[in-house]
Amino acid sequence: MAVLLAGCASAGVVAGAVPEAPDCPLLPADSYWYADVRDLPAHPRSADWVGAIGASDPVHPDFGSGTFDGFGIGIPYNVVGGDVAHQPVTFDFADESDPGPYPIPDDPNIEGDPNGDGDRHVLIIDQPDCVLYELYAAERSGSGWTAGSGAVFDLTSNDLRPDTWTSADAAGLPILPGLVRYDEVASGVVDHAIRMTAPRTDRSYAWPARHHAGAADDPSSPPMGAWFRLDPGIDPAGFPEQARPIVVALQTHGAVLADNGSSWFISGVPDERWDNDALRSLRGLTGADFTAVDTSSLIADPDSGRLAGTGPVPGEGLRDGDRYAGTSRIGTAVAISQAQFPGTAETVYLARADNTVDAVAGGVLTDGPILLVPACGELPDEVGTEIARLDPQRIVALGGESAICEEILVQARQR
Repeated sequence: MAVLLAGCASAGVVAGAVPEAPDCPLLPADSYWYADVRDLPAHPRSADWVGAIGASDPVHPDFGSGTFDGFGIGIPYNVVGGDVAHQPVTFDFADESDPGPYPIPDDPNIEGDPNGDGDRHVLIIDQPDCVLYELYAAERSGSGWTAGSGAVFDLTSNDLRPDTWTSADAAGLPILPGLVRYDEVASGVVDHAIRMTAPRTDRSYAWPARHHAGAADDPSSPPMGAWFRLDPGIDPAGFPEQARPIVVALQTHGAVLADNGSSWFISGVPDERWDNDALRSLRGLTGADFTAVDTSSLIADPDSGRLAGTGPVPGEGLRDGDRYAGTSRIGTAVAISQAQFPGTAETVYLARADNTVDAVAGGVLTDGPILLVPACGELPDEVGTEIARLDPQRIVALGGESAICEEILVQARQR
């Protein structure tokens, strides 16, 4: 029988929160970063764009453990409290930058060599206000800072940058929500699209991008904002444990072209817990394994990052012809549960989110919904909230302990 804790139900879903700022979403749960692109059609220019980036070029995880040329590998971030002073920043592209000031700590984590010629991104979450500050080519200057460009994002809002404006990234998008982090890989699920780069882009941009960085008009090259999905026929089980959730994320949410750079470089956060050999296994994937997808059906408003479509209203039940969807496969399972079981349910079945074979096999079950969870780690808040609402007598793991660890089951039963 489920053990229910008073007051355990969450008031909402905190999408993609980093461990150091658990109450701040990395944008709302209905943001484009959390789109499921598995069923989207191929873009008519897919073959051209893949060819322009490099069909035979391998995927390159541009993050890991240790150092390269003496500096961490990847794009780090900072989380600050209300006691960090906001500092003035002078921008090279001031007409497309948010003026600040920016809450930059005394010794911030910065990408690469702080005095070098790299991108030198500085990413900062101001935890009290859930605001993301991002700088490109940041450098300390006297009592303040200089930067190429800078952008400020309200993490509770789907507002996009003004049209034609850059950000700290060429596409005008926030960087942090698209980075692969160790904590989410350790949980078993990377539940968002991944930032990627390409060496040559068209002088155009596609939603959700707001800015281009192309040297010439060349529609055979991808625009900023182009979205690429990994071949669903590739088996994640053929990769090391740390690489599998990244493979699944590329199949489910895809990669968004956000900056000019090397071919098929995907971005992440440096962490000493990364297994670089496991990450290098992703180089077994090449451009030919990707398809550019047509994202036009995702657009609710071209000036908003909110995804088109919503899940069902709890209690309305399932109706012929309805489509039920969340912003991820985990959210979709919750949405179906809310529609199919508006009251309580005798049994709740848990299946792995990164390998839905057990969920498909369990589709004949009728006494309770099937909710998707990571194989191990933290039970997603939206799943815990739904279990509490359903008040089940039993919680059953499909696939047994080899599929879902006891840690997840304990957390589920405590709901």
